[in-house]
Amino acid sequence: MSPPVAPPGWSRWLVPPAALSVHLSIGQAYAWSVFKPSLESALDLSGTQSALPFQLGIVMLGLSAAFGGTLVERNGPRWAMTVALICFSSGFLISALGAATEQYWLIVFGYGFVGGIGLGIGYISPVSTLIKWFPDRPGMATGIAIMGFGGGALIASPWSAQMLESFGSDSSGIALAFLVHGLTYAVFMSLGVLLVRVPRPAKTAADGTPAPLEGVQVSANSAVRTPQFWLLWIVLCMNVTAGIGILEKAAPMITDFFADTSTPVSVSAAAGFVALLSAANMAGRIGWSSTSDLIGRKNIYRVYLGVGALMYALIAWVGDSSKPVFIIAALVILSFYGGGFATIPAYLKDLFGTYQVGAIHGRLLTAWSTAGVLGPLIVNWIADRQEEAGKSGASLYGLSLVIMIGLLVVGFVANELVRPVDARHHVPAQKEKEAADVHE
Repeated sequence: MSPPVAPPGWSRWLVPPAALSVHLSIGQAYAWSVFKPSLESALDLSGTQSALPFQLGIVMLGLSAAFGGTLVERNGPRWAMTVALICFSSGFLISALGAATEQYWLIVFGYGFVGGIGLGIGYISPVSTLIKWFPDRPGMATGIAIMGFGGGALIASPWSAQMLESFGSDSSGIALAFLVHGLTYAVFMSLGVLLVRVPRPAKTAADGTPAPLEGVQVSANSAVRTPQFWLLWIVLCMNVTAGIGILEKAAPMITDFFADTSTPVSVSAAAGFVALLSAANMAGRIGWSSTSDLIGRKNIYRVYLGVGALMYALIAWVGDSSKPVFIIAALVILSFYGGGFATIPAYLKDLFGTYQVGAIHGRLLTAWSTAGVLGPLIVNWIADRQEEAGKSGASLYGLSLVIMIGLLVVGFVANELVRPVDARHHVPAQKEKEAADVHE
């Protein structure tokens, strides 16, 4: 499938909606916690077990993005979006079969493995394309697209909760909900496949924006040999681990935190909290990433990691005594979590150029794979152990919160160590020109 090149006069503002159609769909992953209580009840699972499809999905997201990044660069966004559509929708259909037959391994395989491949390819599919369309405002451009991934749960969370209420929270009801998800997302993602275009290469756009290949350019193979790549890997991993631990456990967590108080949280209110977190996640992706265009990537990550650690400390110390404090601090953390995702492609562009930024971004997302295991594992495993020890309420999460603070401090230090890439890693100017000519 050849990348569809935009005809003369094509508006670059038609590309973000194409990206959003895919990212809003695959962003359903952030609403997984809505299914956790029903799965645990219907299939007799622990919190750690019910997190497994989500964890595997994030692992496969990073791995498929890392190994598929070069293919996405070579074959273009339409090919990538088509692969993402097939895998993500098929994952739900396989999961529906698993729920209907009460074979949990099929849910893990479908949603986690097959759907996770769709997550990874779909996630990176528009990123390098958008950076090439908006080289003058890379933070804003990637924020627009990746905003959709953060905002997917804003739609999916209440939608999924309503389906479980209508269809039932037993295995057959869960199966029907999975089936509806798979079919609906297939239709919605097809809009992006049909709409997406790539810019005409190596030429200045009609509106005066600069040509994509300018300044420092580093190949993907060279980038992974630089300390800058691995420092950003640590930065992303720490920021994601801290955010994803709350996100994956959001609905049960707020219920547990206030279970022993005079104002317990209902199931519907917990689902609303998940939707609020999704809104913060989404707003952070466009708001903070756009801010990074003004104040710089390193400065914005100082905010994500430093202020994020303070917010975790606030939850640990006073969260269970004040519901507004808990909610506001969690919303700030999730806005930083989303902002970190949306800003990292622009950070990569600043350091490594646009030459193979999609492939570099794909390789960096292995940090997300690691964090996708670490975050939920830390929160769920510690909560399960504390519950076995007879504890309840906010005490289930105290140790987890302290660990998250430590991880954010590690990420803060790594960000401080980032410096410009040494000239020996740069792609020679003639090679850049040849690469542009080949793509043209």
